[in-house]
Amino acid sequence: MSRSIARRLALMFALVAFFVFTLIGTGLFIVLRSQLEHHLRESLDDRTEIARIIVYHAVTQEKWRIAREKLADMTPHDRSTVFAVSSDVPALQYGTLVSGATVKRWPGGYARIRPAAGGQDMLTYTVTIPAYAARPPVQLQVAVSYLPNVRTMRVFASALAALSALGSLAVLLLSYSVTRLGLAPLTRLTRDASAVSPNNRSQRLNTASLPLELNDLAHSFNGALERLDGAYGRLESFNADVAHELRTPVTILIGQTEVALTRNRSVDDLRHTLQSNLEEFERMRAIINDMLFLARADQGERATGLVEVSLAAEVAHTLEFLEIPLEEAGVAATLHGDAHARVNRSLFGRACTNLLMNAIQHCEPGATINVTIACDDDQVRVAVANPGAPIQADVMEHLFDRFYRAEASRTNSRENHGLGLAIVKAIAEMHRGSVSAQSEHGINTFVFSIALSRQDAEVPAPRMSTGVISESGAY
Repeated sequence: MSRSIARRLALMFALVAFFVFTLIGTGLFIVLRSQLEHHLRESLDDRTEIARIIVYHAVTQEKWRIAREKLADMTPHDRSTVFAVSSDVPALQYGTLVSGATVKRWPGGYARIRPAAGGQDMLTYTVTIPAYAARPPVQLQVAVSYLPNVRTMRVFASALAALSALGSLAVLLLSYSVTRLGLAPLTRLTRDASAVSPNNRSQRLNTASLPLELNDLAHSFNGALERLDGAYGRLESFNADVAHELRTPVTILIGQTEVALTRNRSVDDLRHTLQSNLEEFERMRAIINDMLFLARADQGERATGLVEVSLAAEVAHTLEFLEIPLEEAGVAATLHGDAHARVNRSLFGRACTNLLMNAIQHCEPGATINVTIACDDDQVRVAVANPGAPIQADVMEHLFDRFYRAEASRTNSRENHGLGLAIVKAIAEMHRGSVSAQSEHGINTFVFSIALSRQDAEVPAPRMSTGVISESGAY
């Protein structure tokens, strides 16, 4: 069952409102109880003062009889207020003193007593009336019932609970409506996002009328769509390139085979045909190996079989291997610096070969390629610099992207298929490194870095085929 943000927010608002109502109601309940207690004590003081005056002047039997009648008149029928007078003289006694468990006692003679016979608690006040004329001293007790206070508090508590519940329900309903209204931009954003499809990749979310909280999200989503659109476009271009690269050797193979089958051929002719076919098969294998290599790198494989080597010695070995391409291009290469690091020698050599082949293909005869090895913090940088045409900034940021071709035409398609720099990036990442490029003052520099030490333990992984020497990919 899907969860609704509007319902969740409305429920949260209702819970918060109920908590606030309860907190406020508790405070009001305490204040009201205190005020009722205060008013009850004031009422008790007033009745006690009247009864004290009546009893104080009852100095004769006749006046005492009148005092008893007045006290009886002051006693209500529900006996919510009672008067009692105790004395050593039986004739001066009146009523019955309230007795029972003392719940609470206050200074000044006030006490809350729970009668032993049951019923509501009574607030009592006891005062001693001194002797006057012929009357000896007597003790006066006035008691008022808590029943009116209890009834008032019960009604107030019930009303408060009902109002809190109704208020919370009203907050729930109103907040649900307000939340749905507030989430309307999000609903519109969701509807616009749902309209994006492979057939409508150019559509973007409209951020003009969005609130501030959703504006950043919409911009991030549009940025993701831009990147996906670019990746999808590069993938389409790559698929076309792969189809072209594979179609050419397949067409050549079919044509040569058909020609060979048209009539009887000598052994030398068949050998020549097979040799030509083998070259095309090797080219197809190179393309497939590069695609498989990049697919494995995408799965997060790390370089294994690491050994401590001199990077200058490895680069020198690569330069020696590329001596013929350098000589044919009329280009020289120089090596500067050295560092030791743990690398997979085959993968490191492949990355150096791709960068050097890239430099050879974009150098004019007589130019010099400079290879510099230097330590930079916790990484070793291998920089390959060559003179060449300036590289535009919009091209520079995509040079190491796989599937990216800066040139629409497939020049030298039989010599390269545009995956070399992407492979260099993959090898760098497999060694916990990175790649970069810059073009300044007529010098184009491609940098390949690897980590000096591995923080994580090596995880055994399937052996990765380095394939044949891969080209660098034209920029």
